[in-house]
Amino acid sequence: MASRPIDFSISIIIPVYNEQENIQSLYDQISSQIEQIKNSEIIFINDGSTDKTLEKIQTLHSSHHNVHYLDLSRNFGHQNALKAGLDFCSGDIVISMDGDLQHPPTMIPVMIEHWKNDYDVILTTRQEVEDSRLFKKLTSQNFYRLMGKISNIELKPGSADFRLLDRKVVDVLRRFEENDLFFRGYVAWSGFKQFEIPYTPEKRGSGTTKYTTRKMIRLALNGLLGFSTLPLRMVTLIGFVISLVSFSY
Repeated sequence: MASRPIDFSISIIIPVYNEQENIQSLYDQISSQIEQIKNSEIIFINDGSTDKTLEKIQTLHSSHHNVHYLDLSRNFGHQNALKAGLDFCSGDIVISMDGDLQHPPTMIPVMIEHWKNDYDVILTTRQEVEDSRLFKKLTSQNFYRLMGKISNIELKPGSADFRLLDRKVVDVLRRFEENDLFFRGYVAWSGFKQFEIPYTPEKRGSGTTKYTTRKMIRLALNGLLGFSTLPLRMVTLIGFVISLVSFSY
């Protein structure tokens, strides 16, 4: 039996980096999905964009009372921009999504319905499309497989930062102060009641992906190092072996 309140507030947080061509369309699509919710806010986090992304956001802000934005002084990276949005938002439920139009706003009502059925976290898992890059597909599969073997958390293959969080989950995530953030791991570790729904990504609106191979590798390392004791055990073992060899010599 659902026990969520009938009247609730919602925050949509969207980290963006050089997405000037997608801002207006993204706002329009999101607005059409939440127009029945009286208390809503859409928060753009401008992660040091060098194009006209900030100007596009400011134009929306001047015309719509529910549009807010944070302008970071430089490009701090997606996870840090996401943390800034979580620290700033005020909604009873918070949905995070990317600014490239690949996370379909039509999923928002579906996520809310599951939240009403007493789930605290609504996760989404990306279903690979035919034109997905082979390298990205293979590395993603191997990453989640490795995380499952060496860490104490379980990440679903295709897990994305497109999710709904109840306010009590957001309050927990706000407490993390690490420099190298990995929210997919934090959400899984938190232990709140979760529900998983698959989604098929839309085609990118305009521009190119900002997640380079280097950034993907760094994010994966943050996850592996942050949620597994294996690297620490390996370093300890290597140190012990070196000490033993030195002592024997």
